[in-house]
Amino acid sequence: MVYRRIKDLREDNDLKQQTIADYLQCSQVCYSHYERGARDIPTDILCKLADFYHTSTDYLLGRTDESKPYPETKGRL
Repeated sequence: MVYRRIKDLREDNDLKQQTIADYLQCSQVCYSHYERGARDIPTDILCKLADFYHTSTDYLLGRTDESKPYPETKGRL
């Protein structure tokens, strides 16, 4: 699910893989592997993608269809 979601988000925003790879500080080939599911996405990269697209990691992971990010909370544990 995550692979499809990150590809759809990128395409919906008319972005190239290289643009996202540059943001993530990885190669285009590495990012392509994430989109194809050939490589697992590390947690820190997943968080960066959620921040980039202003969504939640749960949305990227397919745990919810709500694309809005969670509101920030004060005094996190």
